[in-house]
Parts: sequence; C-alpha cells; structure tokens
Amino acid sequence: MIQEQTVKLIIEGAGCSSCVGKIEGALNSISGVTAAEMNFAERSVSVEGSAPIDDLIKAVESVGYNAISTEGVSEDDLMDEKEAADFAYYKRLIREMTIALTLGVPLMAYSLIVGEMTVTTTTERIVWLIIGLLTAGVMYFSGKHFYIGAWKSFWNHSANMDTLIALGTGTAWIYSMVVVFFPAAVPDMARHVYFEATAMIIGLIDLGLALELKARGRTSQAIKRLIGLQAKTARVIRDDKEIDIPIENVLLNDHVRVRPGEKIPVDGIVIDGHTAIDESMLTGEPMPVEKKTSDEVVAGTLNKTGSVVFKATRVGKDTALAQIINMVKRAQNSKPPIGRLADIISAYFVPVVMIIAVVSALVWLNFGPEPAVAFAIVSATTVLIIACPCALGLATPMSVMVGVGKAAEAGVLIRNGEALQTASKITAMVLDKTGTITLGAPKVTSIHLVHAKEKDRVLELAASLEAGSEHPLAMSIVESAQEQGLSLSSVKNFKAIAGHGVEGVVEGKELLFGNEKLMRDHSVNVNGAVDVAQQMAAEANTPMYFAVDGVLAAIIAVSDPIKEDSIEAIKRLQKNGIKVVMLTGDNRATAKAVANKVGITEFFAEVLPEDKSDKVAELQMQGEVVGMTGDGINDAPALALANVGFAIGTGTDVAIESADITLMRGSLHGLADAIAVSKATLRNIKQNLFGAFIYNVAGVPFAAGVLYPFFGLLLSPVIAGAAMAFSSVTVVTNANRLRLFKAKEH
Repeated sequence: MIQEQTVKLIIEGAGCSSCVGKIEGALNSISGVTAAEMNFAERSVSVEGSAPIDDLIKAVESVGYNAISTEGVSEDDLMDEKEAADFAYYKRLIREMTIALTLGVPLMAYSLIVGEMTVTTTTERIVWLIIGLLTAGVMYFSGKHFYIGAWKSFWNHSANMDTLIALGTGTAWIYSMVVVFFPAAVPDMARHVYFEATAMIIGLIDLGLALELKARGRTSQAIKRLIGLQAKTARVIRDDKEIDIPIENVLLNDHVRVRPGEKIPVDGIVIDGHTAIDESMLTGEPMPVEKKTSDEVVAGTLNKTGSVVFKATRVGKDTALAQIINMVKRAQNSKPPIGRLADIISAYFVPVVMIIAVVSALVWLNFGPEPAVAFAIVSATTVLIIACPCALGLATPMSVMVGVGKAAEAGVLIRNGEALQTASKITAMVLDKTGTITLGAPKVTSIHLVHAKEKDRVLELAASLEAGSEHPLAMSIVESAQEQGLSLSSVKNFKAIAGHGVEGVVEGKELLFGNEKLMRDHSVNVNGAVDVAQQMAAEANTPMYFAVDGVLAAIIAVSDPIKEDSIEAIKRLQKNGIKVVMLTGDNRATAKAVANKVGITEFFAEVLPEDKSDKVAELQMQGEVVGMTGDGINDAPALALANVGFAIGTGTDVAIESADITLMRGSLHGLADAIAVSKATLRNIKQNLFGAFIYNVAGVPFAAGVLYPFFGLLLSPVIAGAAMAFSSVTVVTNANRLRLFKAKEH
C-alpha cells in the first residue's frame, strides 16, 4: 500500500486564474489524490494523496501545462533554483518587452503625430507590409508564449488569459494584413492598420508580467528568512573529538556543541553549560531566554553568551523550525473561502468575455457608423484584452502569502487560509485559565493544618501521592517538597479522577487529594474547613483538600501567577469588540478572583475537560463566532469544535499540529496579533478583489463602446493592454503593503 504524502509541483505555463480550476480539476480526477490546491501567485500546486508523481505530472500536461516535481530537492536549493528561474524569466520578459516596444512606440507616436494609419497608395502598401512583417516578428519573438498557451488551451477545449491576448492581437494583425493585401475588399473608411496595437499590447503585457514577477518575489521574504535561520553545519562530539558536519548528517542523540554567536543547528536538550538564547526569530519575544541543563533548545535560535553542549532530540524534517517552515508554506498555498469564489468566477469569466467580444463586434457591424468593420475589430480586440483576469487570480494568493508570512514573523503560525479568514470574524474568545491566562507554573503558597500536626509531613505525603501525576498543580506540590529537601515514598493503587483529584496508598495510608466533591464522595468530613478554602480561593489561590485514612488532614493552597501581559492583552481583545470568556476546572471562587484581576466578566468554573467543548457549543448556539485558546492537547475537543482553535505553544510542542493557529510565544498578545493580521489580510484581499472585479466588469462595457453614442469615445486596444498589464502590478503592490503592517500592543 502506497503511503499518503504531500507532493509539491512547480507549474509552467499557467497564465491566469482560470488555469487554476483546470489544473486542480485534472489532479483531483486522478485516483489516489485526496486534495489538490494551486497557489497561482507562486505558480505551484500541493497535492495530497497516494498517486504516483508521474501520474500527477501527466495529468497537468494533459490540460496543456508543464509540471516539475520538487521531490528530493532541499528547501534551500528549491529557493535558489526558483530565484534563478524567476530572474532568467524576468530578463527574458524585459528583452521581449524591449523588442516589442521598439517597434510599437514609434508606430504609436506616428499615429498620434501624423494621424490615421491608412492604406491608400502602393507605396503605403509596401511600407505597411514591411511593418506588418516586423510586427509578425514581434508576435513570434515577444508574444510566442501567448500563442502557444492559447493553442494548448484550445486543444484542451478551454480558454484562458493567453486565449484572450492571442485572439485580440491576432485579430488586429490579421485584419491589418487583409487591408494591406486586399485594400479594395475593405471600405475606404476602414482601411486602417493596427500593427501598433499588436506590438504595444504584447510589449506592455510583457512589461506588466515582468513587474509582477519582480513584486511577487518580495512576497516570499518570510519563507526566505525562516529558511535562512537554519544553520548549515553543526559541531558534534564523536569519539571525544569535536568535528563540523553538515546539519543533515546530525543523528539523534548526537552531542552538539554551540559557541557564543552561533545558531542552534537542531532541536535538543542541554546536558552541559549555561547560556542565554535569542528566540525572537521564532517566538517574537525580544528578551534572550536563560538555558541550563535539562532545558530545551530549538533549531534556528541564536546562542548569545555561553557555550553549551546539548543532546540532539529532533533532526532534519522533525525539528520545530522545519515543521514551522512546512506549516507556513502549506498555509501560504491554501485558499480562504473568499479566494475559492474568485477561482470559480474566473473559470467562467474567459468564455463569457469571448461571447461579449463577438456580440460587441456584431452590434458594431450591424448598427455602428462607418467604418463598421474597423469599429467592430477595435471593440472586439479591446474587450478581449481588457478582460484578462490576471489581477483576479492574483488578488487572494498574494495577500495570503504576505499575511501568513507576516504572522509567522510575529510568532503566529496560521495553519490554513480558512483559519486566516475566520479569525477576522471572531466575536467571542474562550480562554483556558491554566497556562493561558496564567503562567501554568503554580506554586504552593500556604498549608492550613486541620487534623494533621506537621506541615512538612503533609507536604511529604501529598508530594509522594502526586509524583505520578502530570497535572500542573501536582507538579507544584512535588517541586515544593523537593525544594524543601523532603524525601518521597512510592505510591500504590494510584488513580486519577478527572476533574476531581487523585487517590492512592503511601506508606500504608489511604490518601485523597483534590476538591470538595472528591472529599464528599468519599465521606470525608470537611465541615469547618470550607470557609478557610473559600477565603483562599477569594485571594486567587486554588485550595485542595488532603485526607489521610478518611480524615481531613489539611488544606493546601496553590497559586498560579497571572502572566504579566495577560491583563493588557485581554483589554486589546475587548477593545476590538470581542467577548472574552474564561474556562477553568478550578472552583468558582478562585475562578472569580482571577477573572476579576484580568477584567473578564463571564467565566465558567469547575468545568471538566470533556465539558469544555459543550461551553464552546453553547456560545456558538448564541450566534457567536468562537475562538478557543488552550494548550492544544487537553483542550483538543474544544479546539476542534471552535470556529478557530488557538494553541499556546513553544514551538517544540505537539501544539504546532493541534490547532488552526499556534502562538509560538506564551503571551496572549499573540491572539490579538493573529486577529489583527487576519483582519488586515482579509481587508487587503477585499481591496484586491474589488479592484480586479471593478476593473474587469466596468472595463468591458467601455471597451465594447458604450460611451461612443454619447461622447464619441472608443477605448483604444493599446490603452486596454496597458491597463490590463498594470492592474496585476497594482494588485501585487497592494498585497506587498501588508509587509509594512504592525499590530499595536495597546
């Protein structure tokens, strides 16, 4: 059985957004393909499934395009190859543009200065024949790719941008040659040649493609920067010798030395030394992070001060940085729903435009003034040229590429285009308390003795019981005991009761540790102690009851400090009109105290992990678009059910793969940043789509001659060619404005 995989193909010959539907359709029809999504801006397609690569390439070729597999090519090499190919194509386009405009500009100047380019004498026929042959040379040398693309599309029973350009310029040239060879067959008033239109249109569109290509290159800056973070070599210790090797040769469990100023080559755990590491390129946090023995280090981060040796735990494609690069690239290739709409419209747009061009020509022939034939040719050509949907196809992917890259620079990883779009519509944000609003590193703040006599003995037994638990509160008990040098005993019959606490046997004593409900379920008398617990909770502590052999021994208070910037970040969300709701398994009094401190008015306390998704569903039933923020593992059902799931991760966590959006730094400012980037990107997409739609839809009637009966104005095919070419450049330039976007942390 062939394993499912994601294959990336580079597409050659795709001219406009109508090509997208054909390529995706051809690939999706192949057996074994589960999904195919093309990024028109990048001219690449990602294919998921088990279909052989050769079959995928043949499918693309069957609809008239070329495909190149990127399998086995490193990200660095792929980027270098793409840049080299783009630069070569850019130079070719500039060369072709120069050839076309060298002929087109003088002809255009002649038509403006001297006047009508008509054929009346034998000398004029000879001159225009020479110019016609030169124009044919321009069509071959500068516009060949349009005609080849149009022929391939015709052969595959479809139409695209190349079809419109080929028809428009070809019709103008053929008509002009008919005038040159058979002037008598054309009315006197219609003996006008349009060689300048053909040459100028080809030259201007080549110029537009070159400028678009140049601007498009800037959109992948974020990926280039991420790939640039990767170290090229690593200094490993083998056989007591330190040797420098390429990072692809680093093996799991290799011991790697990193000196001051060097990049961390792979993920690992420090086994010797102490240093401070700049993780800002991954998390957005400006302050270096102290690292000592047993701390994790992440590939791509920068070692600032000390020299450390660490053991490699993730290498190659498994490193956090490699996963992040892969995730950003996947997101940049994905389409938000608004982009799929543009693709659908584009698929029908070209055939509709061709029909409009024919209808326009027929109207001029039957109802227009003389020379009717010339007017018909001009209007049909102008309609075909001005309606090319290049800008429409670029509108969405360009903005998504820049927006996702911009978010990654701020430590926000957006999983797909749908999450990017939905995040801009969030009306309610659900925040898990522990580890999200708070640090997730609770500390024991006090121990209130009830029937026990020694606090150390209570802490020793409680820590022994909790040693087997991974709950953050349990860890705080164990750490407190270790800090005081207490020795822990082994536990038997350990059992965790979700949402209530734990039980077990230590040194022959039956122990219970958890909330009030756990005590009452086991008939432990808590009368008189509840008031103490409530007072602890009112001070934002979490009180936990500890019973020995069925008797309440003590109440242990644990406090999880609120993150420094949680209050400010929550205010940012609220200022944006987002209702913030807190969820916690803690008791109501503690939850209320924390909620009051951070300015949250609506919260749910004593919520079991499996019930968190119910709270999300309740908000959705009220018509809210819900974002859920948690650690990406325990909150998985709620994250999955929310309209957008946000995981607070460190970049080395499973959280990267568990939510729609991952916040690499622990700050809730990342939430507001993600929503701000989402809104800015969607606003940019709408600007692009509006501009492209208005340009195409509004331009067609003018091109068809709707103004002529009223003002005697008929749009020139040359002006249409210039406008069409520069509409794409405008869209790309507008998308690149997102690179200047900065979220405000207040």
